[in-house]
Amino acid sequence: MSLVPVSKAALWTGRVMSALPVLLVLFGSVVKLMKTPSVIEGFAHSGLPASLIVPVGIIEMICVVVYVIPQTSVLGAILMTGLLGGAAITGLRIGDPSVPLPLILGMLAWGGLYLRDVRLRALIPLRRTE
Repeated sequence: MSLVPVSKAALWTGRVMSALPVLLVLFGSVVKLMKTPSVIEGFAHSGLPASLIVPVGIIEMICVVVYVIPQTSVLGAILMTGLLGGAAITGLRIGDPSVPLPLILGMLAWGGLYLRDVRLRALIPLRRTE
């Protein structure tokens, strides 16, 4: 099976779609590593111990780095899915109205990767080629 190159339009659309989850998760990681008062309060509200703030920030940073490296981007998308799924279920548990945000970010991460990576298109064809 030969891989059809990604068009410039799909590549740039995919990059823009991927940028939003990358920037938001990266921002979340940085504020956790800085242990800002709002993060400490948010963890307490979620029922999570403050001792997990820095480890969660490091995990978020690792997920972003693995996602943005082209050779490991599929693994990064899998890791981001787990991270964002955990955020969504935590939000559901405490009744946070922003629960759709991590779900949308996950869809953007995978959609952006699909548009910019021919390997993923070959693995998950959305239309049958004959």
